[in-house]
Amino acid sequence: METHAETYTVESVTAGHPDKICDQVSDAVLDECLKQDPKSRVAVETFGGHGLLIIGGEVTSDAKLDFAEIGRRVYRDIGYQHELKVITNIVQQSPDISQGVDTGGAGDQGIMYGFATNETPQFLPKGIVLVHQLAQGLEKLRRSGEIAWLHPDGKTQVTMNDNRIETILVSCQHDKDVSQEEIRRTIIERLIKPLVGDISGIEILTNPTGKFVQGGFEADTGLTGRKIMVDTYGGLVPHGGGCFSGKDPTKVDRSGAYMARFVAKNIVANGLAKECLVSVAYAIGRAEPLMVEAINEKGESLKDLVNQHFDFRPRAIIERLNLRQPIYRQTAVYGHFGKPNLPWEQVFES
Repeated sequence: METHAETYTVESVTAGHPDKICDQVSDAVLDECLKQDPKSRVAVETFGGHGLLIIGGEVTSDAKLDFAEIGRRVYRDIGYQHELKVITNIVQQSPDISQGVDTGGAGDQGIMYGFATNETPQFLPKGIVLVHQLAQGLEKLRRSGEIAWLHPDGKTQVTMNDNRIETILVSCQHDKDVSQEEIRRTIIERLIKPLVGDISGIEILTNPTGKFVQGGFEADTGLTGRKIMVDTYGGLVPHGGGCFSGKDPTKVDRSGAYMARFVAKNIVANGLAKECLVSVAYAIGRAEPLMVEAINEKGESLKDLVNQHFDFRPRAIIERLNLRQPIYRQTAVYGHFGKPNLPWEQVFES
């Protein structure tokens, strides 16, 4: 189970990536609902591409929202100026689901995973931390104006071999009149070296197609929930398949995964394991999980320890982590884990 001893590759994308635009719109809708009505039930999906944005799903809330304006605002905030045609189709949550959730039951069935390792201060594998720093670094360099030819879309990728960086890949959207030689030189000097230091022995790839002028919705379509590995652990541990963005915390796809991360991180942070993988499963409408398991880096079960200290019932998770706050848009980019201000990242002393 020791991820740091293996060869692996992980990726991240910038806030201007089409899928991430959609994640941010969905979570911006959720945040606005929770601001006005903390008990809002939200399940919103967003699709976008080529001048069109579609926001659909289920919202049961006392909040009054202009969904189209939220979508346009997020798009502008990211850095795009193109006009969007926005279509909305929002209905109330099914009463068949509500009757189970109202009593404290899970909003859906499913399996969720949480992971932590003592490899970095963020309690995440080194490659995952670095790949998000690279992607976020692109956005910071663009927004600050330090690199004037950068545009919002971009992707990063890191290959690790026995805890050493083997390859760094950076693809960044750019002005049409900038040369690939300048892009490579600038990305190495202003993005990669400040994060990595000595780059000798590392293969560095920049814009491998030779050009990345068209990006965002001009080049591709985006969809909520299509970057679930970027959002979590890069594919290094299992994933139950459910995305997070656009879902209120009664949806255990989100809250169950956050709780699993909270448990795994606290076990590792308190020195009870070097690595910890937590898994939980639910039945729709039922409060008690069907399964809770936790294993350390040796594959030994920590289930009894977890059951003694942590309550995985949905309502208990929401209360313990205070999940009815409008905190979710920030999670929609650069990973849902490792950001110290989020409630599921807090550590308590055992």
